[in-house]
Amino acid sequence: MNDLTCIIIGGGHTGLGALKKIQETTRNMAKERRIRIVLIDKQPGHVRKVMLFRPAASGEEIVVPWSHYGSEGVEFVQGTVTSVESGEKRIRYTDAQGKDTQIRYDLLVVAVGSIVRRPDPNQGGISLTDPQAAADIREQWRGNLRKAASETNPEERKRLMTIAVAGAGISGMEASAELVFAMREEALALGLSPSAVSVYLLNAQKRLFPEGPEKIGRKLDQTLGQCGVTVLHNCKAIREKSGVVTLNNGKRLDASLCIWTIGLMPNPALRGMGLPLTPEGQVKVDECYRVQGAPGVYSIGDCTRIVDPRTGKVDQMTCKEGGMQALRLGKIVLADLEGRPAPVHKSMMDVFCIGLGQDRGLVWARKWGLDVIITGKLAWKAKKLAWDSASTL
Repeated sequence: MNDLTCIIIGGGHTGLGALKKIQETTRNMAKERRIRIVLIDKQPGHVRKVMLFRPAASGEEIVVPWSHYGSEGVEFVQGTVTSVESGEKRIRYTDAQGKDTQIRYDLLVVAVGSIVRRPDPNQGGISLTDPQAAADIREQWRGNLRKAASETNPEERKRLMTIAVAGAGISGMEASAELVFAMREEALALGLSPSAVSVYLLNAQKRLFPEGPEKIGRKLDQTLGQCGVTVLHNCKAIREKSGVVTLNNGKRLDASLCIWTIGLMPNPALRGMGLPLTPEGQVKVDECYRVQGAPGVYSIGDCTRIVDPRTGKVDQMTCKEGGMQALRLGKIVLADLEGRPAPVHKSMMDVFCIGLGQDRGLVWARKWGLDVIITGKLAWKAKKLAWDSASTL
């Protein structure tokens, strides 16, 4: 029996998808070759990163223990990969106890994803980067509302009940909608007027959702307004200090909290792994996700520059692209093991699901030049399904 070791670096949405699809596609090979899969991640469980706003608003737990994904032939290792030695087909990592360790592989999947961009520390506020930051955000706005309940100065009470979300991408929109709902519930419980809660979404662009048609941006603006979120367009936060957010137009916004949601960047841990990278820090791969100059090594997800060879379109850094890449990777790995031509990357159709608070959402898809738009509770259910599917729940 010729056993193979497949190591997956990164247990985010794309890494878990790769694990599932490689297991499924190679299952019929088990009689001849046993595939041992080792997933390495620095976290003690899978972090549902696309739902970071949930613990910030409601305190919901979004870390799923690795034991939930346990199955025969799969091992989970908590550690941080420090290098990939493709010539020797081994990786080096530091385990949870700080011990340097190495392990050989036959197949390697790099899926370390992205991290949330952080502003300069002197710009103040809190970046919505991880579960701890989300917990800090929730503790701060709840504490401010408790102060507001006993505050006699109306201007100070208003400031304590106001927050700003800097960055109006999908994460910013979803965070704003969830936060205004949670804050209004808390205000009501404290004897404050829910309508006095103010959440400002600061959008540096002239409209929301530039990825889609203008009518979708208008619909999102309208729905957020109905939720209680005030969107300020062509407006960028410069810094937050002492309860005042300075804006790029010279104006100031009195707010007790500024939350930064300013997009993603490829995981900087890649720069120390010894893999070929683009100037932007993404792994270079061919049309079958094979890393250049590294036999048996594949890379998918946010950390990878993936191009449709037919159209030249570059995949975006979203979990839906990562999910489709994982699905195709399982077929590619099997084809490579069997020595036959592998399927090549193909861009998916434009489709976006956006959650907008309790039982509200918007789904937009474009196919054959036609726009399909779903709103309301059905869109919310579609978004929830997308979240659960991304985490293979």
